[in-house]
Amino acid sequence: MTENEPKAAAKTAAKTAAKPTTAAAGKGKATPSRKEAELATRKTIVSDRTPEAKKAARNKFREERNRARLGMAAGEERYLMPRDRGPQKKLARDMVDSRFTVGEMMIPMMMIVLFFSLNDSVLVQGVLVLSMWTLVAAIIVDALMLGRKVAKAVAEKYGADKVERGLRWYVAVRSTQMRWMRTPKPQVGRGLKK
Repeated sequence: MTENEPKAAAKTAAKTAAKPTTAAAGKGKATPSRKEAELATRKTIVSDRTPEAKKAARNKFREERNRARLGMAAGEERYLMPRDRGPQKKLARDMVDSRFTVGEMMIPMMMIVLFFSLNDSVLVQGVLVLSMWTLVAAIIVDALMLGRKVAKAVAEKYGADKVERGLRWYVAVRSTQMRWMRTPKPQVGRGLKK
């Protein structure tokens, strides 16, 4: 080895260390401007505005709502509102729906009272007021008795410490609705023991 060879090798090593390689040099492309970067990440806020797209979206939404409405009416758990979900509420609904309740007479009786209240007779209006208060008292007593019955059945089936709060109120409200107006629709017939 000559004297110049180590010096030449050191110079070559220094030159290669000073020159960056293409892999370490960067991304291989220029940094995009802010405007270009924003355009690349921007998503359309408004969906397709063509009439065909609007009609397709409306039809899709209508089908989903119809499926949910039918599912709720049939009592499918995933379509029910939170107040109607759960096995305890299902048992309570079935117990209410399996019998006639005095509360079902509330709306028809209100219509009769409204019709006959047009009469000027004090006697007729007195009888109507008395009959309405009697009906209200009967509805309250019936709802309390039915609520106790349902709470007892739920406690027997699921345990007394696991009875959901508000179950008696749920029963009372459902028992005051006319059978054909109840949601979810009754799943059991009248007179069937639950």
